[in-house]
Amino acid sequence: MNPDYDKRAYRIDMLLASAMVAAGLAVFGVALAELSVRNPQLAQATQPLQSSPTAAPNIAPAESKPGGVRPTTPAPEPATPDAQAQKDGVRPALPPAPAEKTAAPIKAR
Repeated sequence: MNPDYDKRAYRIDMLLASAMVAAGLAVFGVALAELSVRNPQLAQATQPLQSSPTAAPNIAPAESKPGGVRPTTPAPEPATPDAQAQKDGVRPALPPAPAEKTAAPIKAR
């Protein structure tokens, strides 16, 4: 390539870059002018609801021991209610899990 072509290509690239920067500044100026002209009214959020303190006592978590199992206080409870609750008509939180399905073994060819 000759040096004149490189100069000309550089000038065209710089002209295009300058035009893009000028267009971006113009868009920024128009947006800034729109923001300053408008009278923005911000929405007022409501105050958060105050929850009443719970009657349950504050139970501190159990001490953890290095190398041991992680303690859980209180112990996790199953998703199904106990037998007495089921007699009283309480329904389980989750439906029973479906039975596992097994197929016949695949025959070797």
